[in-house]
Amino acid sequence: MLIDHRTYRIKPGMVQDYLKFYHAEAFEIHCRYLGPSLGWFTTDIGGINEIVIMWRYESYEDREHRRTALYADPQWQAFLPKTRDYIEKMDNKI
Repeated sequence: MLIDHRTYRIKPGMVQDYLKFYHAEAFEIHCRYLGPSLGWFTTDIGGINEIVIMWRYESYEDREHRRTALYADPQWQAFLPKTRDYIEKMDNKI
C-alpha cells in the first residue's frame, strides 16, 4: 500500500471558501478516479491555513495510472486553473 500525503497552503482567510468550492466542483471528479480519500484535515496550530489530504493506492503504478486518468479528464482540466485564486503552495509526500 502507498499513501499520497498532500498539503495545500491556502491564502489567509480562504480555507472554508476553498473547501466549499472544491466540494462543489471537484470532489466527485477526484473520487471518480482516485477513490475515497483516507482523510481531510485542516490546521489551526503550526502551519495554519493548510489542508492535508491523504489518498491510498495499491502501488506507485496504481497511483500513476489513476492520476494520469484524472488529468486526462476535461472537467478536471477546467477546474485546475480556478485553484490559483486559493492555493499558495502545495507539498506532496509519498
